Amino acid sequence: AVEVSRPSDALAAKNAANQAFTTLLAGVGSIALLVGGIGVANTMIISVLERRREIGLRRALGAKRSHILIQFIAEALLLSFLGGALGCVIGVSVTGGMSLVNSWPFSLPAWVIGAGLGVTVVIGAIAGLYPAIRASKTSPTAALNAQ
Repeated sequence: AVEVSRPSDALAAKNAANQAFTTLLAGVGSIALLVGGIGVANTMIISVLERRREIGLRRALGAKRSHILIQFIAEALLLSFLGGALGCVIGVSVTGGMSLVNSWPFSLPAWVIGAGLGVTVVIGAIAGLYPAIRASKTSPTAALNAQ
């Protein structure tokens, strides 16, 4: 038996497969962002706990709550930016390598890298907000008496 198919059927199947693959990758990327955000939040919480005496000393020497808040937000932003930049370098390298090995054309718009870095910085800011607020509300006397 001979089976006849139209090119539009093949195109529709290709588009459906592309859509499924895109959805799968978006889901994996979202989970990776969530895990990264939790990692930044955890790192910053541990940092605040380990540096209580430093925070107390800075507050006792006249640092305002806003100074402490800005310091810890800046640290969270730096941590997330560096992680995002490293992720972009690895992603571009792997994509370029796969393209080279398979003789595919390499195409990666610059806005994708910018958007990736932007999203990681926003996630880092959100993840670092609670630890920064907690650090800024630390009482100087309680922090200096902490072991």
